[in-house]
Amino acid sequence: MRLRSDRRQKTQLELDCSPKPTGEARQAGGEEAESLPATRGSESRASTDRVMEEVCEREHLKQALRQVKANRGRAGIDGMSVDHLADHLKRHWPEIRAQLRSGTYKPQPVKRVEIAKPGGGVRPLGVPTVLDRFVQQAVLQVLQPRGEATFSDNSYGFRPGRSAHQAVAQAQQYIAEGYTIVVDLDREKFFDRVNQDRLMGQIAKRVEDKRLLKRIRAFLHAGVMKNGLVSPSVEGTPQGSPLSPLRSNLVRDELDRELERRGHRFVRYADDSNIYGRSEQAGHRVRSSITRFITEKLKVNEAKSAVARPQARKFLGCSFSAGPEVKRIIAPQALDRFKQRIREITRRAKSVSIETTLAERAPYMRGWRNYFGFCETPEVLSHLTRWVRLRLRAALWRQWKTPRRRRAALLALGVGPRLARNTASSGRGPWYLARAKALCVGLSHAHFRSLGLPSLVDGCEPNHLEPPCTDPYARWCGRGQRATAAPMPINKGLRRTGIGTAGGAKVVGIAPVRGGSAPAAEIYAVRRHAVGTLRRCSIIQ
Repeated sequence: MRLRSDRRQKTQLELDCSPKPTGEARQAGGEEAESLPATRGSESRASTDRVMEEVCEREHLKQALRQVKANRGRAGIDGMSVDHLADHLKRHWPEIRAQLRSGTYKPQPVKRVEIAKPGGGVRPLGVPTVLDRFVQQAVLQVLQPRGEATFSDNSYGFRPGRSAHQAVAQAQQYIAEGYTIVVDLDREKFFDRVNQDRLMGQIAKRVEDKRLLKRIRAFLHAGVMKNGLVSPSVEGTPQGSPLSPLRSNLVRDELDRELERRGHRFVRYADDSNIYGRSEQAGHRVRSSITRFITEKLKVNEAKSAVARPQARKFLGCSFSAGPEVKRIIAPQALDRFKQRIREITRRAKSVSIETTLAERAPYMRGWRNYFGFCETPEVLSHLTRWVRLRLRAALWRQWKTPRRRRAALLALGVGPRLARNTASSGRGPWYLARAKALCVGLSHAHFRSLGLPSLVDGCEPNHLEPPCTDPYARWCGRGQRATAAPMPINKGLRRTGIGTAGGAKVVGIAPVRGGSAPAAEIYAVRRHAVGTLRRCSIIQ
């Protein structure tokens, strides 16, 4: 009997060692059986607390405050600016920290702001309050390392150590390997149609802290204020908050894994994703299958999606050249937007000083150069820099208005009296005279550089394929142009004999005038480059 009772007691002890005993079973167990579940519960609670405590650590908060101040941005619905955030935290941080740890922190609705898209239409943004941005930045610094370990290597958008330049270079490598067909898929209103439950499921796979998950969902359900009215947000995720890029990568990670499982070669940067194939037939097949996969969750924009050659599409503002050597070039749409922006700034230069105009234009040109200087077309950047100087010369010519003021301004810039008088009295328009010798001498490259105008070519790799131009007579080539042959002196005893083509170039035949002494076999060749400029070089046969 005693042996049987010992076995029964041993069996009860083994049953009482379940992870979460509840009800009568927990009360029936002995002291040894109660100690194990209590220890496991305390470890689970400690691991949960450590995540939220990591968010509230002093170093994380200091880094989040620095990042929010660096990002600047508009004020939210409460009107508090970034400059007042530090003082607000000094007064209310103990209360805010207690709310974060207890899971009772309640974010405020975001402010609806609409910005114009380059291709037309508007992009809706949600601007959180400065305090909510600070909290989201602290949460992002904790969540991002956990997400980096699971993201695809072909994803380059908004990730530490990755950039748009790397994405473009990877696409260039695929094209060079023979994958010359691109499947460009565009999701229609992606941020407005994100399934919040599916998004929270992706976050829950990486974070077990229920309080943190509750706060992230509270940010999604905070609502949107537009024209003084707050509307609930039951679908989608707002753009413009620190957590928006991480949410975007989490939602698209499922598609990235599917593409990797199928063995496709693709590159994704945020919502721009390209899939590369070897044939057009394979591209259409991939587009159909991936569209079926996407439409289960989102809608594909058929108007913006296409299967085409990479040269006919743009990716992150860049495109690629045709031929055996694939080069990165600036997309035509990016060039048009640059010129449109410069025209807008130049139009406002009619009533402001040149210093004010350059102060507005210089930051835009530096940012444009830092991004597109990565492309392998320095001649395009050189042409754009000359075009900007022409716009400035024409704007200054309009500002001077009268011939007397124009002559005085040219003399002050060091132009000769006779040349200044002839140019000031000319009846030509500003754009024509922007190429005149007087304005090129007075308003030279060095003059604009002294005023703070940056060059788009600075920092780019020089073109060593052609020697520097040394022909002093080829004035219409422009200062600093390049030639492909040795210079030839101009002889007045020449006449044109005809126009033909040779090697794809336009050739003008030259023959000596009666009584002239120039050789009859000299010709000029004119070649038009992709940048839209003309170059003339002398060819001696």
